[in-house]
Order: sequence, then structure tokens, then C-alpha cells
Amino acid sequence: MSTVRLASALLALAVCSPAASAQLTRPEQAIAQAVDRRNAESLALLERIVNINSGSFNLAGVRAVGDVLRREYDALGFTTEWVDGAPYARAGHLVAERKGTGPKILLIGHLDTVFEPSSPFQKFERLNDSTARGPGIIDMKGGNVIILQALKALRDAGRLATMHIVVVLNGDEEESGDPMMGTRSTLIEAARGAAVAIGFEDGAGDPKTAVIGRRGTTIWKLTTTGQAGHASQIFRADLGAGALNEAARIINEFYQTLAGEQYLAFSGGLALGGSGVKLDSTLTLGSAEGKTNVIAQQMVITGDMRTISAEQLARTKERMREIVARNLPKTTATIEFIEGYPPLAPTDGNRRLLAMYDRAAQDLGTGSVAAVDPSRAGAADVSFVAGIVPMIIDGVGLSGRDGHSASETADLNWLPRQAKRAALLLSRITDQQAALPRP
Repeated sequence: MSTVRLASALLALAVCSPAASAQLTRPEQAIAQAVDRRNAESLALLERIVNINSGSFNLAGVRAVGDVLRREYDALGFTTEWVDGAPYARAGHLVAERKGTGPKILLIGHLDTVFEPSSPFQKFERLNDSTARGPGIIDMKGGNVIILQALKALRDAGRLATMHIVVVLNGDEEESGDPMMGTRSTLIEAARGAAVAIGFEDGAGDPKTAVIGRRGTTIWKLTTTGQAGHASQIFRADLGAGALNEAARIINEFYQTLAGEQYLAFSGGLALGGSGVKLDSTLTLGSAEGKTNVIAQQMVITGDMRTISAEQLARTKERMREIVARNLPKTTATIEFIEGYPPLAPTDGNRRLLAMYDRAAQDLGTGSVAAVDPSRAGAADVSFVAGIVPMIIDGVGLSGRDGHSASETADLNWLPRQAKRAALLLSRITDQQAALPRP
């Protein structure tokens, strides 16, 4: 059966199947019980990998976390591979696959954190029975443990054998290698033929929510030029308006024309102007020189743009180019776009997969799950499989607070609960596929 036909059938079953609203079946109860039996083991694994520094630039540390998890997947009967990240100046990625007769399901995580070896925040610390603090505990070593916890429970309950699962744990999610599309080629290739993709980021840190839409990121660089001359003579026919006035016109028109569109955000982050401007290759550091009585010859502004879909991105870029092209006298202007994370649009397929996840959560007695507003969902690796995989959700990792800070804290009560939700969802996807007619 084709991926499209399979996805369509799963969408219908997610809404129409009576089983979707029933209480747990006996096999599903066995899955939940298996999660509970292994919870102490999962907590120990979480502590172990949190205590290994895996800042994005600590290549050895990222590999060390990958080695620990690779052994876990090997023990589950997965075929594992370490994809070297040397071409992108990063550690690399762990890929684990177990082929079965069920639909191909892609599970996504990452091994790195924002905390480099120089950070004082290095160790797992148990705060009380239900909370712990540690670098990357929710972003996203907790999510990585949840994936394994769910798969082990499915194995223990005799459910894993028929499943086709591919796990991709990237080694540079927090600080991507260059070029980004090159370092994400492993994930993109793994996504081909998958009916479902699930990302185990912490999302909004709230187990009542999951992510079905994320805005993509794009960097823009605006450069304007003007005619040099004495400031007292600006606006004269042979001198024109100057580079700074041209830049001001463009930024103002961006605001007047584009501000207020749903999910569209754009903001200048660095501006340099004067008689001479220097900007480094990272677009984050530069210098400018000029005098108050000299018309500025150059202006450079760099900024960020967020869009919810490929269509919104293309439309916005075109409108910005049109504005840039309407130059003031004796000025020129150009705009460049540097693609970052692609957008993950909140499609019908994603909504239906969330409905299945929500049903599983409710049947487990862990409450309902609603979609996070895309304006609150930052960029993540799952977006790279948008347009390839028809059903996607993210943000179903370990809940907590204060990610990317020295107060990063996890609610440990949600480690088994999230694993049960994930395991039950995987089981139901596979069960429903098995009932579909074969081509």
C-alpha cells in the first residue's frame, strides 16, 4: 500500500474507529504495565546521559551519548549506524532501524545540548521525588529516554516485532552544521516512505499540549547604498537621499505592508551604516564609520523572519523584494535570504495524528492533549520532514521548565506517562494498518 493511501486510511480510522474511544485493551494494559516496570531503569538511564556533557561543539561528548543509546537500540534488535558529521564540523547522528510489516514510523530526537564543557551546569541533580534538574534533561535527553522506554515496553508486551520503526537522533540540533540541508540529509532520507513522524522535543513543556505546526526560520540581509557628499546638500538631484534614508524607507514599508499577518514575524537584529561598513561572515559582528556631516554611503541590516508555511515564506519574500526595488533617488538596495529551518504547517494529517495521540492519552487517564499555537513553537528538526511525511506531531517529550538555562528542570512523574502515550500510539497505528486491505 502506498504511503499516501496508508496515511488516508489512518486519518479515517483516527476519527471513525470505535476502538479509538474505547478503554485500554488487554494488550494495551500490558504495554502500560511494562512501562511502569522499567521506570526505575529509565530514570537511571536519564541520569547517566544527562551527566555526559554533550554540548553541540563537544564532539566527543555527543558521540559518547550516542554510544550509550546505540547499545540500547542494539539490545532491542535494531540495526544501528553512526553517520559521521565531519563534513559539517559536527559529531554526527545515530540512526536505528527495525523493519517489520507495519507502516514505517519515524521517531526523532537529538543528542546535543546548549551546555558546552565550559558551562558550570553539568550534572543531574534530584530535587525531590518528582523533579530533577540537569543540562538537557528536557531538551532533550528526557525525550530520547521516552522513545526507548516506549519501545522497550512494546517489546516486553510482544508488540514490537511487527513494527517498522526508524529512529534518528541528530547530533547538532542546537547548533547545526553547515550547510544545514547537508547535515539534515540523514533525517530527510530516513523520512522517505514513512507514514508517521513523531518528534520528542519538550515542546511547550506542558503535557496538555503537542506541536502540529512550527514556524520556519529565515535570515535576511538588506544592503543599501547612496551617493557620498556633504550632508548639507542631501536630497539634491545629483546626491539623492543617502543609504540610511533608503534603508529607513524599506524597513518602514516592511512594517506597513507585512506587520499583522498571522504567524508572520520579521525583525531586524543588527544595523550598521555610514561611510564604510564591515560585517563578518556570521552576520553577528561588524563595524561602521562615518561623520555627521557626510551622507552615508552604505547601510547593512540583518534580521530574522518566521513563517508558518512554504507558501507564506515565498509570498513574503516576493513582497519584500518588491519593496526593496522601489529605490529613492540615487540609491540602490538588495536583499538576500538565508534559509534556516523550514516551516511545519499545521496540516489535516498532523491534526488527525494529534487526535489519535489525544485519544491514547485520555484512554490512559493522563488527560487530553491540544495543539500548541504555532507562534509559541520554535524551530525543530521535525520540520525537515514536512512535505515528505503526511502525518507529524512533535513536542511529546519530557515535560518541565526553564529549558536552555541553568535551571532546566524535569517533572519526572511524566517520564512514564509520556512513554505510555507514545507506546500506545505506536501500537494503535500498527494495529490499524494491519486491518487495512493490502494492495
